[in-house]
Amino acid sequence: MIPENISKTEIDALIEEWIIGKNAERDKAIIRRRLFSGMTYEILSLEFDLSVRQVKNIVYKCENRIFSHMKK
Repeated sequence: MIPENISKTEIDALIEEWIIGKNAERDKAIIRRRLFSGMTYEILSLEFDLSVRQVKNIVYKCENRIFSHMKK
């Protein structure tokens, strides 16, 4: 999931900088658990009391946002 040429520290900094908005803290927690711990969408949906579809949408949007700001 995480590109090999970027460290977890760099990913975490991008998460902090670019995941913003109404549910930012929840979304940051979800994307960190997905990227760093490999949690499944199903487990995350139970943990955060969301549907699997909602979790997938959050992960997709967060990944797009942080990966679009990665140094090339």
